[in-house]
Amino acid sequence: MRDKEGFDLWADDYDKYVGVTEEANSYPFAGYKDVLGDIFKEIMTKENVRVLDLGFGTGTLTSKLYENGCEVWGQDFSQRMIELAKEKMPEANLFQGDFYSGLVPEIAEKEFDYVVATYSMHHIDDERKVPFFREVLSHLKEGGKMLIGDVCFETAEDRKQASIKAGDEWDNDEYYIVCEELRKSFPDLKFEKKSFCAGIITLER
Repeated sequence: MRDKEGFDLWADDYDKYVGVTEEANSYPFAGYKDVLGDIFKEIMTKENVRVLDLGFGTGTLTSKLYENGCEVWGQDFSQRMIELAKEKMPEANLFQGDFYSGLVPEIAEKEFDYVVATYSMHHIDDERKVPFFREVLSHLKEGGKMLIGDVCFETAEDRKQASIKAGDEWDNDEYYIVCEELRKSFPDLKFEKKSFCAGIITLER
């Protein structure tokens, strides 16, 4: 659920919560380190890249890219998350805005080598995802990639089984991607599973 005030309140404890559920290999963050690590390694195959992070949170991934010479841009709807991320990346270009409504003007003027979205696209409902992804892809340089690391699944059956495993912890207010459905709009979509409930989706321009 997209709740700006909720994320502001949760911001200071967010990394701790992620760590607890990741270490327990439980929903929703099972596979979290592998997701972020593999996205980082993909981006580090190139030099002098401009990266846009949508929903960067406290900057867990983006700060590592920043430290390794990437030009970092980002959009998040939580002012507190932005404040925490700025402490790690004082020279990054970070803007507040709900990406459900699209990219903020400062970002929409730019082109990027990579767009990353880790554990943020599940806040966008399925009807809005396709036009938003098309908008984002239009801001990639030729050969650029959008890398989505999130709770996502290859098939609807995989999502069903994950929900059963998660039990009462499952969040019915979030919109998890099922790749076999999204390929109807993006036939070249690639998916790499990282845990029973997470993976990396790659869309290329």
